[in-house]
Amino acid sequence: MVRPSPVKYSEREEMAANGNALVSLAANCGTGRNGLAKIHTEKKAEGICHDDSSPPVKAQTIDELHSLQKKKSAPTTPVNGIQGPFTALSEEERHKQQLQSISATLASLTRETGPNVVKGDPAKQSETPRISHVSHHHVTPTISVSDSSLKFTHILYNLSPAELFEQAIKYEKGSFITSSGALATLSGAKTGRSPKDKRVVRDQTTEDELWWGNGSPNIEMDEQTFLVNRERAVDYLNSLDKVFINDQFLNWDPENRIKVRIVSARAYHSLFMHNMCIRPTPEELENFGTPDFTIYNAGQFPCNRYTHYMTSSTSIDLNLDRREMVILGTQYAGEMKKGLFSVMHYLMPKRQLLSLHSGCNMGKDGDVALFFGLSGTGKTTLSTDHNRYLIGDDEHCWSDNGVSNIEGGCYAKCIDLSREKEPDIWNAIKFGTVLENVVFDEHTREVDYTDKSVTENTRAAYPIEYIPNAKIPCVAPHPKNVILLACDAFGVLPPVSKLSLPQTMYHFISGYTALVAGTEEGIKEPQATFSACFGAAFIMLHPTKYAAMLSAKMQKHGATGWLVNTGWSGGRYGSGSRIKLAYTQKIIDAIHSGSLLKANYKTTEVFGLEIPTEVEGVPSEILEPMNTWSDKKAFKETLLKLAGLFKKNFEVFLNHKIGKDNKLTEEIVAAGPIF
Repeated sequence: MVRPSPVKYSEREEMAANGNALVSLAANCGTGRNGLAKIHTEKKAEGICHDDSSPPVKAQTIDELHSLQKKKSAPTTPVNGIQGPFTALSEEERHKQQLQSISATLASLTRETGPNVVKGDPAKQSETPRISHVSHHHVTPTISVSDSSLKFTHILYNLSPAELFEQAIKYEKGSFITSSGALATLSGAKTGRSPKDKRVVRDQTTEDELWWGNGSPNIEMDEQTFLVNRERAVDYLNSLDKVFINDQFLNWDPENRIKVRIVSARAYHSLFMHNMCIRPTPEELENFGTPDFTIYNAGQFPCNRYTHYMTSSTSIDLNLDRREMVILGTQYAGEMKKGLFSVMHYLMPKRQLLSLHSGCNMGKDGDVALFFGLSGTGKTTLSTDHNRYLIGDDEHCWSDNGVSNIEGGCYAKCIDLSREKEPDIWNAIKFGTVLENVVFDEHTREVDYTDKSVTENTRAAYPIEYIPNAKIPCVAPHPKNVILLACDAFGVLPPVSKLSLPQTMYHFISGYTALVAGTEEGIKEPQATFSACFGAAFIMLHPTKYAAMLSAKMQKHGATGWLVNTGWSGGRYGSGSRIKLAYTQKIIDAIHSGSLLKANYKTTEVFGLEIPTEVEGVPSEILEPMNTWSDKKAFKETLLKLAGLFKKNFEVFLNHKIGKDNKLTEEIVAAGPIF
């Protein structure tokens, strides 16, 4: 190889100034030192080469060079008409207040102040901001000083998906980038929610407000036990070198949104909540202030089994008075999502807002429909309509302003996912998406969505903007139709029924569908499943509270209730056949268009449902279930059996008192089956 000799500074300046100099590596006939060929610098004609010289980088070390690679994000939009900075506070003061707020969040109950906190990744000390930390000095400490007071807790605050990807890949075992660009991760031993380990503090605030006792999902605990678990979670989080902080919103309605802070130990959890909650703008983040509700996710650390009320190493605890949630012993991210949904089921009715476990879409003319349904009823399929705007797929509020999505993302099931069947979800699994517990090829990183090796409950969490027809912001006018979906494996409910308001309340409280389970003999029988308000695991008040609010809003805004059976016809599971999706879609289209309201109706026996005599595109004979059964006697026996299951399920609500003296109205009970 020919090595060029050094070029003097004056020569380099001259070449740069001319702009047409070319260094020619041509060997001379003579030889230079050490026998190497001499190098000649020759001038060439103008325009032959381009001068790409530039000043050297302004960095003294590689770390400084890396710091120049990433520019700082700085909001520039003024708030409330103030020009320049957001407020009169300096950047240093805002930064200090933010750290003080986070330190207060992490405060132990036995210490007067929170921990010393510093912003930034401990692995990148050179990038620590000028306002590096908030420290606390006790003049008269209430307890003996411990080692924890001598360390700093590093705060990774509202990191972007790219930053969280880096954190997960670097530090969390089981985190990988898949071929689509999504982050695949593991939730540990728990791959689903642990409803039996969920506790709610029963105190003077909640004693008379919440639904307790038989049928209720609310398992009580006392405040002292909650504080023990909170202390355990906070001490664990403070013992770590770094924790992740998410400051975000719930509810797209700006008048009724809730500020939430999530403190977690894993990048996976931080990215999950980044996707599932509403992401603040830089301006909103600067003025976030004190959160309305806080989650302490110490899921990698178990609860103490010797603590009162603890029945396992897992505990998910809600304290509605303190507005706090503590997670111990489970890393399943869905606990945070559904925990906040429970909180909204408590907070929103206090503002006269109805919280709903439903999907919601809107037509191009502004007509809005709510979809209620348990797993397997087709709620996701029917609410995700390419001809309509998606408001949300799971959680909503109905206020005086209309409907608003509670969340900022979607949490889709992935088992057996395919591009052909669910293209929107398939295409949403890309960079920024979290894939939970999926299996993939170790070389190509292609995900096998049919593989259940880890769990059948594989999931994808992605921002709602990843759905092409999502309406942003996720708000809509008042609903025109309320659609209750049931997959009736008994085969006796009509494909569609128009409901009166009392019937809507009755079936909303019942929350019926039917599952198919195998027996030892190999015969499969339908099993009725009831979930109050189509989300019993998350409601906080008695179901009649939500049903009464639903009825009042439907009456005020002229909404119509519908019961749609997406299950079997012509016999129960095993003898009949499932109603074709194409027929169900025609029924839903007729509801959206309003044409089904104009149809002729007749009333069925036992359940007293109004069914149309014809629906465009649907065979008229299947609209009356008995017509499709060859054995009429078997139909009536099965119909009475299902009616009996409805009545038995409803018994838990009959004697319940709302407050001190209100009972279920006779009108709602009369709207159920009569036989």
